[in-house]
Amino acid sequence: MSTMNSYRRKKSVLMFHWLGHGHISPFLELAKKLSNTNLFNIYLCSTPANLVSVKKNLKNDVDSPSITLIQLHLDATLLEPHLHTTNGLPLHLMPLLKQAFDNSSPQFSRILQTLNPHLLIYDMIQSWAPVSAADLGIPSVVFITTSATMAATMFHLYNYYSESEDRTPFPFPEIFFHTYEQKHMTEILESSANNVKDKDRVMGCVENSSRIVLVKSFKEIEGDQADYLSRLTGKKVVPVGPLVADPTDLKQDSVMQWLDTKDTASTVFVSFGSEYFLSSADLKEIAYGLESSNVNFIWVLRFPKSEEENSEQHLPPGFVERVKDRGLLVQGWAPQTKILRHKNIGGFVSHCGWSSVMEAIKFGVPIIAMPMHLDQPVNCGLVVKAGVALEVVRDDNGLLLRERVASVVQSVVAGEGGIREKAKEISVILREEGEEEEIDVAIEELSKLCRSSPRKALPKTKSESFARL
Repeated sequence: MSTMNSYRRKKSVLMFHWLGHGHISPFLELAKKLSNTNLFNIYLCSTPANLVSVKKNLKNDVDSPSITLIQLHLDATLLEPHLHTTNGLPLHLMPLLKQAFDNSSPQFSRILQTLNPHLLIYDMIQSWAPVSAADLGIPSVVFITTSATMAATMFHLYNYYSESEDRTPFPFPEIFFHTYEQKHMTEILESSANNVKDKDRVMGCVENSSRIVLVKSFKEIEGDQADYLSRLTGKKVVPVGPLVADPTDLKQDSVMQWLDTKDTASTVFVSFGSEYFLSSADLKEIAYGLESSNVNFIWVLRFPKSEEENSEQHLPPGFVERVKDRGLLVQGWAPQTKILRHKNIGGFVSHCGWSSVMEAIKFGVPIIAMPMHLDQPVNCGLVVKAGVALEVVRDDNGLLLRERVASVVQSVVAGEGGIREKAKEISVILREEGEEEEIDVAIEELSKLCRSSPRKALPKTKSESFARL
């Protein structure tokens, strides 16, 4: 079979994620899996600010197939181009980012017209994307990068939320909100940008999805919740697996060399994601808790760029010196998957962002859960119920307490309650049964949805509306 005939037989898929930094990895890993089947030509669309990390990932991944990157240029009069990503974006600028993203709809339509793909896979914010695709006769599917449980929670609240006391209860009692979290959930339901409520964006994205909804998940951890989401939405929910890439860079660096000196399962990894910063109060309580736990730790510290040079001023006086023999402080970034896979890691202090949860589960690491906002409390409830996490419950005012931090860290590292064995058990199930089975089903469903009409030829030159890398 000639290369040209093989190329013509493939279906073209345009993947278009929201500009959230945490959304890049799920879309990219799904793109790799689809491309690896040799059934699809994949085009991944985002802003240049986000594509920087995508290009680096593809360059470092020697086994990665060819994926074409498509640039989407946002209005620079609202935000400078380097701010066209949530990575490091101050929270008060988020509405402007969403406005600039919405304003790019005409440009995205031109990209669709130029590529004329067989299928569009899009994210949860841009409800205008599937509408543009439908105008061109292109089927489209939404890809939910949070948990199925979080999506089900939001749809349940949207359908049944009421100020009265006789609310329809959520059918999974392990998912609940502490008193200090309830106001936050109401804010999520009512938050808006560019005169569009976020809940309406999400509902529109799901309603316009062609027959199915993709979810970054696997049935062993939340199959019942995925079924409930299907009933709420009227769509078939199709898990695509955890989408966690095994680390490809196996070179030893200073962090891994330090970790090699510790005993098996003796050390916790502490990281709270790439997009949000700890409050001063939480940071100090975590520091004192880690110190008094007497457990080894690697702590990734992140601060706003204006504060990075004086980051130690945010820590308790003398903390760095007191913990120097058993605590490693890392500024900004650390190789998370490499660390979690290491035999000397005995726990993961996490905010319970869904990608971090999936990584911990894949590598069999129990979680010390400290959720902060968005989907994190829901994810926390899910993994605690699954037996792979313990939560550091805040006080009635929503504040962390150092004594609770220390106690939960000690319990998890000691493996109390069989938490370590349970984490390993689910990891084995995922690796041996769930991961490939999920993606195979998803590929079959996507292949059925791809339209059979021929693609237009790709342009030979770049234009303002269609920039390939």
